[in-house]
Amino acid sequence: MFKKRYAAISGVKENVSVSYQSQLLEEDFGKLLENAATQDRMAQFSTVGIHKDDLVFQIDGYPIKKFGSQGQRKSLLIALKLAQFDMLKQITTVTPLLLLDDIFDKLDEERVSKIISLVHESSFGQLFITDTHPERTEAVIKKTEQAFQLHHL
Repeated sequence: MFKKRYAAISGVKENVSVSYQSQLLEEDFGKLLENAATQDRMAQFSTVGIHKDDLVFQIDGYPIKKFGSQGQRKSLLIALKLAQFDMLKQITTVTPLLLLDDIFDKLDEERVSKIISLVHESSFGQLFITDTHPERTEAVIKKTEQAFQLHHL
């Protein structure tokens, strides 16, 4: 779901991946705690455990944190949010509300258009989009000929 959504947003043939990184996959938790006890006392917090687990995102084998552009990072985040939407809908059989809060910042107009077109699909229900540049969002939505309401706050 994630890869499909990223490809639809980016329009580029980049190979994206997400993996779960955990100290517990490599070593026994008891040993980790024992080895970190002195450091934990000095730091006054636990330096090992699941709270240190992380998701690692890569594009073409390179970590996005180091090598991804702001547009790639934002596209990846949106793809993850849309994949989450797809998964919730599939598991619960209820169409969730989708809130996209100021997501168009750092994206070019082409990617913004692709995202708006994606969420125009019939599989999406009610959608709320916030943007610090409402004229940009309004112009893109008008191009897709979708029904919408714009509220200025």
